Amino acid sequence: MLTVLKKNWIYITGVLFIALNMMLVFTKDFYFLNLLPAALFVVFGALFALDKLFWFVVICTPLSLNLEEMSGGVGLYLPTEPILFIIMLIFFFKQIKDNSHRDKRIINHPISIALYFHFAWIFITSLTSSDPIVSFKFLLSQLWFVVPCYFFAIWLFRHKISNALTFVWCYLLPLTVVLIITVVKHAAHGFDEEVGHWIMSPFFKDHTSYGAIIALFYPVVASLTFYKKYSFETRALLGVMLIIFTVALFYSYTRAAYLSVVGAGLVYLLFKFKIKFKYLLVVGLFVGGIIAANWTEISYMLMKNDAEHTTQDVGERIQSMSNVSSDASNLERLNRWNSALRMFEARPIFGFGPGTYAMQYAPFQAPEDETIISTNFGTGGNAHSEYLGPLAEQGVLGLFSMIWLVVAIFYTSSMVYIRLEDKELKRIVMMLMLGLVTYFTHGVLNNYLDTDKASVPVWGFVAIIVAIDVYHSRGLKQLPEEPAGH
Repeated sequence: MLTVLKKNWIYITGVLFIALNMMLVFTKDFYFLNLLPAALFVVFGALFALDKLFWFVVICTPLSLNLEEMSGGVGLYLPTEPILFIIMLIFFFKQIKDNSHRDKRIINHPISIALYFHFAWIFITSLTSSDPIVSFKFLLSQLWFVVPCYFFAIWLFRHKISNALTFVWCYLLPLTVVLIITVVKHAAHGFDEEVGHWIMSPFFKDHTSYGAIIALFYPVVASLTFYKKYSFETRALLGVMLIIFTVALFYSYTRAAYLSVVGAGLVYLLFKFKIKFKYLLVVGLFVGGIIAANWTEISYMLMKNDAEHTTQDVGERIQSMSNVSSDASNLERLNRWNSALRMFEARPIFGFGPGTYAMQYAPFQAPEDETIISTNFGTGGNAHSEYLGPLAEQGVLGLFSMIWLVVAIFYTSSMVYIRLEDKELKRIVMMLMLGLVTYFTHGVLNNYLDTDKASVPVWGFVAIIVAIDVYHSRGLKQLPEEPAGH
C-alpha cells in the first residue's frame, strides 16, 4: 500500500484536491482554493527560478486585470503586482544575505543615484503627507515596480544581452494579442470614436494609457522589422505586427500618443544626422523668443481654434490638440494642471503627499476652470502629468527629482549610443531610447508609472540601457556572479 502511495502520490494528491475543491465550491460557494495551484507555481518560481518568474510577469503584464475594476476593491493589477512584490522581497533578502550580489557600478550609476533621491523624497513626503497611509502604499507600489524591473532586471541583462530582446518579446507578443482583440472589437463597432475610449477594456483602463503603451513599443517594432540578423520569416511577422501597431495607434484616438511618436522620429533624425546640442539650443532659444514676442496673437489664435478631437479627420484631430476654447478633454486637463499648481502654492516644500492628488485637488479647482467632465469626488483620475503630479504631491523637490531622473536616463542613453561601436547594441539602445522618448513626452500630458502596463516596460528599458552601459560598452574585464534566483 505504501509503495503504491509513494509511486502515485502526485495523482492521488490531484484527485483529492479536485474533490475538496468541488465540495467547497458546491457546498460553501468557496472559490479561493482554485488559486492554490497558481500560488504553488509562484512559490516554486520564487525559490528555484526567480528569473523565469520574472519573465512570466513580463508576459502577463499586457494581459493583467485591475482588481478595482473587477470587484470595486483595491487598485491592484493581477497577477503581476503580487508577484513583483515577492520578487522585490527576495531580491532584498539576497542583497542583505550575500555581498557578492552587489555591484558598485550599478549602485553608483547616475540613474541609480537619481532613483535613490527620488525614493528618499517620496519617503520624506509620505511622513508629512495629508494621508500617510495612502502615501506609504504609493511608495511601496513604486518600489515593487522599480526594484524587480530595474535593479533585478539589470542582473538578467549583464551576462547575456540577448535577454534584452527576450524581455522585449515577452511583452511584445501578448501586447500584440491585446491589440488584435481590441482592433477586431473596434472594427465591429465601425471604429467609432466614442467606443474607442473603452473598447480596450479590460486590459487597459482607457484609450490614453492604451495609446501610450502602443507608442512606447512603436519604435521598437519598427526597428526590429528591419533587423537583418532576424530571419525573413521573423521580419515578415514583425512587418505584420508593425501594421497592427499602426492601425491600433491610429484608432486609439490618443493625440498625445501621435505627438510622442512624431517626437521620437525627430530625436532619431537628430542622431542620424549628428546634429550637435549647441545648434538645438540656439534654435530652441530663437523659437522661444518668437513665441514670447508674439504670445498675444498666438493666444488669440488658440482661443479661436474650435477643432474637435471627436472628428474622424486626422488633420482636425491633430489641430484639436491646441483647442482650449471648446474641447472638454483639453480644458479638463488644464483644470487639473491649474489645480496642481494651486496645490503647489499651498504646500510648496512637501506637497500634499505621494498618491494623494485625486483626493485633494477638488477644493483647488477654480470655477472658471471647471468643465462638463469635472468632478469633486476624486473619481476623475490624477494630475495628467508625470511632472505636475509630483509637484503637487511632493513639492518643488518632487518635480526636481522627476526631472533629474529623466535627464539621467536620456543623458546615459545618448552617451552609451555615441560610445558604442557594436551596431547590434547601438540598434537596441536607439530603439529603447526612442520608446522612452515617446513615454516621457507623453508624460507631459498623462501619467501611468503607477500602473504595471507602463512601469514594467519603462523600467525594463532603462535597465537594459544601464546593463549595456556598465557591462557591454566599456571593455569590462570581470563580470559579477550569476544573479539571485539562478
